[in-house]
Amino acid sequence: MEGFVGFVNSLFFGTGVAHSMIVLAFAVGIGVYLSRVKIAGISFGVTWVLFIGIILSHFGMTLDEELLHFVKEFGLILFVYSIGLQVGPGFFSSLKAGGVKLNAVACTIVLLDIIMALLIIVTTGEGVDTVTGIMSGAVTNTPGMGAAVAAYKDMYGVDSPNIALGYSVAYPLGVIGCIFSIIAIKWLYKGNIPVNSVQSDNVDIKRFSLQVTNSAAVGIPLEDIRKRSNLNFVVSRIMHCATGDCEVANSESLLSIGDRIMVVANADVEGKLTDLIGHRDTTDWLNDDEQLVSRKIILTNPKLNGTKLNKLNIRHQFGINVTRVHRAGIDLAPTASFRLQVGDVVTVVGKETSVSDIKKMLGDERKYLDHPNLIPIFIGIALGCILGSIPLTGTLIATPLKLGLAGGPLIVAILVSYFGPKMGVVTYTTTSANLMIREIGITLFLACVGLGAGSGFLDSIVNKGGYMWILYGALITVIPILIAGVVGRYLLAIRYNTLIGVIAGSCTNPPALAFANQLSPGGDAAVGYVAVYPLAMFLRILVGQMMILLLC
Repeated sequence: MEGFVGFVNSLFFGTGVAHSMIVLAFAVGIGVYLSRVKIAGISFGVTWVLFIGIILSHFGMTLDEELLHFVKEFGLILFVYSIGLQVGPGFFSSLKAGGVKLNAVACTIVLLDIIMALLIIVTTGEGVDTVTGIMSGAVTNTPGMGAAVAAYKDMYGVDSPNIALGYSVAYPLGVIGCIFSIIAIKWLYKGNIPVNSVQSDNVDIKRFSLQVTNSAAVGIPLEDIRKRSNLNFVVSRIMHCATGDCEVANSESLLSIGDRIMVVANADVEGKLTDLIGHRDTTDWLNDDEQLVSRKIILTNPKLNGTKLNKLNIRHQFGINVTRVHRAGIDLAPTASFRLQVGDVVTVVGKETSVSDIKKMLGDERKYLDHPNLIPIFIGIALGCILGSIPLTGTLIATPLKLGLAGGPLIVAILVSYFGPKMGVVTYTTTSANLMIREIGITLFLACVGLGAGSGFLDSIVNKGGYMWILYGALITVIPILIAGVVGRYLLAIRYNTLIGVIAGSCTNPPALAFANQLSPGGDAAVGYVAVYPLAMFLRILVGQMMILLLC
């Protein structure tokens, strides 16, 4: 019996590879299982892994210090790099045109979070590392906490348990506080929803039919109409009133009074196009253009990666019209200068034989996408670690700054995913593969953070005033959101359904987005979330580092 007890004790409380794998597996497995549990419809997601790690560590189940540090940093790098690959394609476009207003709200929330954190440090004397962890938990931003942990380790050579403890204490109310703030902001509107002038590429794509009744649109090439109106739309088919023939439209196609056209455009463009061209039509295109077909084709030809649509000359060479492109879960209305990327799902309209020809050119080999594209991942991670290790010196700071193992890989991933296709580099990673890398990374990181901080968790809460951290976190969560709500409502005239998505994205808060989607079934909340998430995530990670590097 004693031998069996010793065997079990060595597995769970000893050392070695088997012990380490068992402890990590328990922390991740139990935490992920509990992530499915919803309380009042709210889930804390994989943050449960952190809580389970704290509990296991409290009862003496931990890892060797060097192994713990390596696994934690490795998980953080995988997580941050996969996030960069995900948000990179939309990062720079989110800063253009209509995204400026939405990102202005996001920057306001981030700035106010910093101000609130600094006020807490000055007025309470709480440690910078603790408040940085509280701030990351208050906005439910795990990468920001990870960046702060890495920066502290680089500066002092040891981990700060207070960062993880502050994060874990503030996180639950960070989720709940954001949701209640979204409810409170609705009071500002009082049923009066202002018109939102913001336009974004990342909105719902619609297909609708119009009949030409406006003489101002007659005899003008479609491309000229698009340029003069400054509207992004695609006319896929034209049914001529005089002959009844249906043809694939191109940039030089001319319209006549009575013609009917099939339009693919962003939903917010529909009303403007109706005023510009004519009234809505109820044409059954499935019956009236039987000679034309619509197909979805996956771009798998690496030679076309990063190529602009107008360079392919698809309309003139094949008589084919590209009506939309599905990328990273978003439908986009392509223009002539639109760059295709491997993995894009391209919707085309044309004759059956022409569609078959374009299918051969684009590839449409689904098996090609099943093979993992590991070169840009590992080379990018290496470049990110190099960038994060470069010391940045300046006259205002005595200690050289580093982007660290969070900031460096993040920046490189964004640059690789955005500029790679333009240089012919295939950076495509399937959504499932990206999600797998991201989830493995974040669960390993959270498990190690919890295992490293758990021994002092209860002592910090009970004997070191940790219960006040809950209040600090609530202040950092609620006050900036309410102020940003006033700014978005009265200064920027952003619709409520879009604004709540912006708030959820600014806090990188998936549970809040799920709640916002319930309030906004039309998808406006998701549009706001997508528009600000890339910049917000980038700023959160940098802020987590800068708070430690500049103030500790």
